[in-house]
Amino acid sequence: MSTPPVLTAVAEDYLKVVWSAQEWSQQQVTTTMLARRLGVAPSTVSETVRRLADAGLLEHAPYGAVGLTAEGRRHAVAVVRRHRLIETFLVQVLGYGWDEVHDEAEVLEHAVSARFVEALAEHLGHPRRDPHGDPIPDADGTEHLPVAVTADVAAPGEGQVVRISDADPALLRYLEGVGVVLDARVRVLDRPAAAGVVGLAVLGPDGPGREVDLGPAAAAAIWLAAPGEGSPPEPLP
Repeated sequence: MSTPPVLTAVAEDYLKVVWSAQEWSQQQVTTTMLARRLGVAPSTVSETVRRLADAGLLEHAPYGAVGLTAEGRRHAVAVVRRHRLIETFLVQVLGYGWDEVHDEAEVLEHAVSARFVEALAEHLGHPRRDPHGDPIPDADGTEHLPVAVTADVAAPGEGQVVRISDADPALLRYLEGVGVVLDARVRVLDRPAAAGVVGLAVLGPDGPGREVDLGPAAAAAIWLAAPGEGSPPEPLP
């Protein structure tokens, strides 16, 4: 994959958010959603989206969804790759907690070169996912997304945790404390819908362990795959 030309940090943030919003969801990206995720005024989003569309990086019909052009996607994937490799480095090499790395990577992703990123990937053994289970795109843009559903809509039964959203560091700390971490085997419990909670039992070598009741928002942050299908294949040497 050729190296995209350098963009401003603001432009990269917009492209990354548009791409990331649809990575695990089919929902349309709107200027209202972008304003909420980026923490800026809707008027600012509208103006920036217009400029990025004029630059051939975004597509946006008036009052319609915001999408990436082919060029915009190349930029977005490059930023995502940098961000997730940096998060992985911070956890695996520097000993950061998985709840601490997002903000650090947000800053560093705009400061490192393409050469540094590929050296980082080589040093880490070309990992396929970051500490939260988000796939790390290959250098050519290929992504390895597991087939998974969120715990709030999963049917009762056994599953494997393959991704936990990093949007709420406090939730990450809580889930780690109760054993709901990447690759953990869990059982979705059959709770009455009226209870308004999703029950998970963490499975260990000796059977079900601790049971945890989660609200809908917390359960929606946890992605489950069928047992044995959650871990991405290791890259070839």
